[in-house]
Amino acid sequence: MGETPPFGRLADRGYWIGAAVLLLGGSLLSASGAIYPQNTMLQIGPIVLIAIALPWIGRRWPLSRTSWNCLIGFLMVHLFAAHWTYSDVPYDRWLAAIGIDLQGLLGSSRNMFDRAVHFCFGLLIVRPIVEIESVYARVNRRLAYRLAILFVLASSAAYEIFEWTVAIIASPENAEAYNGQQGDVFDAQKDMWMATAGAIVALLLMHRGYRRWRQE
Repeated sequence: MGETPPFGRLADRGYWIGAAVLLLGGSLLSASGAIYPQNTMLQIGPIVLIAIALPWIGRRWPLSRTSWNCLIGFLMVHLFAAHWTYSDVPYDRWLAAIGIDLQGLLGSSRNMFDRAVHFCFGLLIVRPIVEIESVYARVNRRLAYRLAILFVLASSAAYEIFEWTVAIIASPENAEAYNGQQGDVFDAQKDMWMATAGAIVALLLMHRGYRRWRQE
């Protein structure tokens, strides 16, 4: 399998090893001085396991470099946010330092970084899912697009349920803070919508790229 048009050149062993080192380094930086160290293992532990298994996963289920870039990119975004927890990333202070009042522009004092991460999930997970469906399940492209949207919706719902379950079991009194609701009773639904919006954007970009490839 040298080429997988139109998904691009497949990742090789050197790529997987480099990606594993990147994830392990990111995990170390994310854990170092984490604002809520009690959550570190829960948020970073799975990434460490993924990094260790990555060369085996890459050999077992080869994907294009572009798809792996999307997956690794999302995991790095997660590690970045996990250092503070999603709803406490101080992006407003960073922007204020260069004269940008994003909270004022949005008309809300809510920390929106968690929404951005959910959007990134939909945006970055779709291409690998479509590639897996197309290459391994032999699904036609139109159906692969629909199934990718359903995957994003289902996985987003499963994550919200898992997050809620862990919170009420581990620390019921801090469940709202752990979930990052910030007082919004519709937080889970909005997070799912952001992931779906990201997926729609990704599919539009993929379809445009696919049509261009077909015309070449």
